[in-house]
Amino acid sequence: MTSPAPCSRSWSISEDSLKRYVQFASESCIQELLSASDSNRDTRVGAGNNANDGWKVLTLDNGVEISKRRSGKTASFHTFRSRWLLTSVSPQQFITVANAIDAAKQWDPDLVEARYIKDLEDNLSIIRLKFGDNAKPLFRNREFIVYERRETMEDGTLVVAVASLPKEIAAGLQPKQNNAIRGLLLQSGWVVEKLEGDSCMVTYVVQLDPAGWMPRCFVNRLNNRLVMIIENLKKLAQACPIDGDGGET
Repeated sequence: MTSPAPCSRSWSISEDSLKRYVQFASESCIQELLSASDSNRDTRVGAGNNANDGWKVLTLDNGVEISKRRSGKTASFHTFRSRWLLTSVSPQQFITVANAIDAAKQWDPDLVEARYIKDLEDNLSIIRLKFGDNAKPLFRNREFIVYERRETMEDGTLVVAVASLPKEIAAGLQPKQNNAIRGLLLQSGWVVEKLEGDSCMVTYVVQLDPAGWMPRCFVNRLNNRLVMIIENLKKLAQACPIDGDGGET
């Protein structure tokens, strides 16, 4: 009697189940991003620590504030936040680069594949990210499935949430079993507020490895590096033409 052939197809997840999970998770992420932005909104960058919100300022220099806050059930991990006063970039310019794919290129340059898998709603997408042999250990030969949700608040504030799906859900989106998939890489996003003239305030929040799989010291060190990707995104945004600039779209 011959043995059955190993199954080459992973279990699948229904569209409704996927949509319910991502809607709930992304709404929670959006609210956390707005809360992180609100904590210093009245006084802008450089106001110092708010004793009630838990954020501790690490650096403050030339319109850039980097801070962190303890998170997780054991409070042993940190969420990092950077706030940037961009005087030469409009919200419309920056929002063009505030997305999962442009951010992933900053996480590690050896991003070998990035593509949209499906749109669950007009403002809610699922994206596949694949890194190659030369990536950093965290990303090397790994694939991540992330959602990207974009919202415009009543006051015109733009919010983009990007977070990776749990491995079980991500695997359910693959046509066959894929051992390279890793779940729950990070939760992150941007809040872009319009200021006077062609300028904006950008708050970027990132929590790497929210499930707590990796060593704490490694995670917090890498969080501190990832939160600085706004510098490169700013340069990309400045090169992006917007309506009225006379450039092609």
